Amino acid sequence: MNELIKKQLNDCRTTMDKAVDHCDAELTKIRAGKASPAMLDGIMVDYYGNPTPLQQVGSVTTPDARTLVIQPWEKSLLSPIERAIIDSNVGLNPQNDGVMIRLNVPPLTEERRKDLFKKAKEEAEKGRIAIRNIRKDVNGKIQRLKSEGVSEDEIKGGEAEVQKLTDSYIVKVDKLVEIKEKDIMTV
Repeated sequence: MNELIKKQLNDCRTTMDKAVDHCDAELTKIRAGKASPAMLDGIMVDYYGNPTPLQQVGSVTTPDARTLVIQPWEKSLLSPIERAIIDSNVGLNPQNDGVMIRLNVPPLTEERRKDLFKKAKEEAEKGRIAIRNIRKDVNGKIQRLKSEGVSEDEIKGGEAEVQKLTDSYIVKVDKLVEIKEKDIMTV
C-alpha cells in the first residue's frame, strides 16, 4: 500500500480514537443512580475570580453508593462550591455543614432512567456522526492523492480500509452505549 495512504489511515485511526474517547467521557457524565466523582466533571468554581475545576479546589469522594462528599482545600471555598453545584444544574442539592459539602444522589425513577437512556443514545449518535465525518474527510484526502500519482486501485483500497475502520469504531461506540444502558437500567 502507498505510504501516503498509510499516513492517512494512521491519522484516521488517531482521530477516531479521540472521537470514541470523547463519547466515552460524555457518557460518563450521565449519572446512573450511583454516586460518582465524574458526575461533577465540568463544574467550575469561582476561585478568587478565576473559574477553576471543582477537582482542583477540593477532594471529591464517594463514602457510599448514594453520597458524594466534597472536602474543599480552604473553608472559604464552601459557599462558592455550593453555588457552583447549584448553578451547574446537575440535579443535586448541596448540604453544607461548615466543614464539607454532602450531595445525596436520589434513586432514579423509571421515567428518569428512560430520559437518561435517551440522552446516552443521543451522545452515542453524536459519536457515530463524528466518526462518519472523519471518514468523509479522510476519503476526501485520499481522493486528492490522485494528483500526486497514486493509482486508482490504491485509492479504492485506501477507501475500503477507511470503511473498515469506520465500522469497527462505530461498534466501539455501540458497546459503550450498551454498557451505559445496563448501568442506567440497573435498579
